[in-house]
Amino acid sequence: MHSYLRSIGFRNIGRSEMKAIFRDAIKHPDHIDTALDSEGYEFTEIRKEIVPGMGLCFRGSEDDNGSFSMDYYFPYKEPDLLSTLTPVEVVKESDREGYLGICEEVRLGVDLIFYIQDVMDILESEQRKSKVVNFGGVALCGLASSGKILLPVMMTEMETQRAKKYNEKRWELISQAREGDQGAFEELTLDDMDIYNNITRRIESEDVMTIVKNYFMPSGIESDKYSVLGDIVEYRKIINHFTMEAVYMILLSCNDILFEVCINERDLLGEPMPGRRFKGDLWLQGKVKL
Repeated sequence: MHSYLRSIGFRNIGRSEMKAIFRDAIKHPDHIDTALDSEGYEFTEIRKEIVPGMGLCFRGSEDDNGSFSMDYYFPYKEPDLLSTLTPVEVVKESDREGYLGICEEVRLGVDLIFYIQDVMDILESEQRKSKVVNFGGVALCGLASSGKILLPVMMTEMETQRAKKYNEKRWELISQAREGDQGAFEELTLDDMDIYNNITRRIESEDVMTIVKNYFMPSGIESDKYSVLGDIVEYRKIINHFTMEAVYMILLSCNDILFEVCINERDLLGEPMPGRRFKGDLWLQGKVKL
């Protein structure tokens, strides 16, 4: 069973129920698409929605009689908002016809790696065929296995504006340093030393979550898993009509990057509200804009 089925409302589903959903998807797919894989063989994708834009994706191949043989499946939530315009590099997984996207997002300070949802569009893209990496940005969504709601950090309007200007300046320096600007690199080094000294001083009397407003960092050994802390912009609750489990769809802002998070109501500690913060671990998916 997939570890993140719980994120879209299949928290306690058994194998027999999963097989029944698979059979229903084969007979009554909500979406079916076919393309040639990286080795030139026909590759098929079948999607079964539990609500519009969210459900289960089954990938595999069809034999000469039209029977579908599944290679693997995964839960998904199609993101609605463009999260970054950074160019994307597409890398194939070694053991199956799946792809990871990689982009250098300076606002996060790390290479952003995510699981690509729209593989069929990638396989059919002329850009992919010619090995040119010039895709037009990514819409991101994370499936969370656990999470909790935190109170916001109180900041005045002046402090908010000062922090915004500081972040913009830092992102500019990071971009310059990546292009080989030695002066920008030295300024970033001094800035990091000041940050370290400031945190060391404040941690003696303050809780770490009042010092760290948000973060986005890799979690574990799998490259597309992250631990995040972000501000809740908006949220809504939906019901999985197969299991009647409630799922929260939370729009987060983290380092000025907007992305959605899906989490089972029973895996979330606290009540989400705009202005509060979400802290949790998630599997990052993305839809590449061609």
